[in-house]
Amino acid sequence: MSASPKIQRSDFAGRFLIVDGHAYAYRAFHAIRGLRAPDGRPTNAIFGFVKMLAKMEEALHPTHWMVVWDGGLSAERMNLLPEYKAHRPAMPEDLRPQLDEMTAWLEACDIGSFCRAGVEADDYIACLARRGAAAGMEVIIASSDKDFMQLVSPRVGLLLPHDKTETIWTDEQVRAKAGVEPSQIVDWLSLTGDAVDNISGVPGVGPKTAADLLKQFGSVEEMYGRLGEVKSERLRQALEGSRDHVCRNREMVRLRDDLQGEFDPAKLAVRPPDASRLRELYARWGFKGLLGALPQAAHESQPALI
Repeated sequence: MSASPKIQRSDFAGRFLIVDGHAYAYRAFHAIRGLRAPDGRPTNAIFGFVKMLAKMEEALHPTHWMVVWDGGLSAERMNLLPEYKAHRPAMPEDLRPQLDEMTAWLEACDIGSFCRAGVEADDYIACLARRGAAAGMEVIIASSDKDFMQLVSPRVGLLLPHDKTETIWTDEQVRAKAGVEPSQIVDWLSLTGDAVDNISGVPGVGPKTAADLLKQFGSVEEMYGRLGEVKSERLRQALEGSRDHVCRNREMVRLRDDLQGEFDPAKLAVRPPDASRLRELYARWGFKGLLGALPQAAHESQPALI
C-alpha cells in the first residue's frame, strides 16, 4: 500500500482517511469463515474488519479518520427510480449482529463512526471529502464503490480493497479504468448505467462507447445538443430514445456533498484507544492474539498494537 500517494497533501492539515464501513464489513465477512466467540457468536467479520483497519492505519498513517455506515436508501433516488438497489440480497444473518460489535470496537479506539437514517454512506462520504479537502487535508476514501471516482481530485484519492497493487487512485487510475476524467464520471455512469445499483443505461452503450462519446463531446449535455454529429444511426437513435433515462441517471449517480452535518477535525483526530475496553472486547470475542498484544493494565494509556 502506497504511504505517499501522488495527491496534494498538507502536513499541517493532515491526512483524512474515510472508510466505507459496510464495504469493509462485507469484505471481512466473506474473507474469513468459521470464526466464533467462546459463546458461539460469529466474529469472523469483526476480526477481519479490525485487521483491515489496522493495516490501513499502519500503511497510511492518517492524522484523522472516520468510518461511515449506510443508513438506508435515499428518498430522492427512490422517487426517481423505485427499483433502485431492489435486487440486492438481504444482509447475511451472521453479519448483522457483528455490525454493532464493530461499532463498539470503533468507540473503544476513539474512531469516529457515522450513520443516519435515510442517508446513504456514499453521500456523507462525499460531504466529508469535500469539507476535508476544503480544510486543506489530503483525503483518502477507502471503498470498492466506483461512484467515488467522481470525487477524485488533487486532494482526494481512492483506496480500493480489491486492488492488489494497493495503489491510492488519482486521476491517472480513473482515466485508465474509465477512459474519462473524474469530472466526467457522472456522465459516463449515466450512459453505461450501473448494474450493481439496478440502474439501466443506454442500450448498446458500454464503458468504451461512453468514454468515446465523452471524449468527442465533453459532456452529456453537449452531446445531446449536437446529437446529429453521432455518426452511427443506431447509436444516435439509442441515445435519443434514452434521453430521459440518461438525465435521470445523472441525478441517481451524482453524490450529494451538501448534506447537513458537523465537521470538526479535532473530533476526527487519531487518538490512543481505551486499552481497558479493548481488553474486554477481545476477551469476549476470543481474539487471543490481539488480546496478548495489548499493553499491560498499568500502561493502558498507551496505543494498542493490533
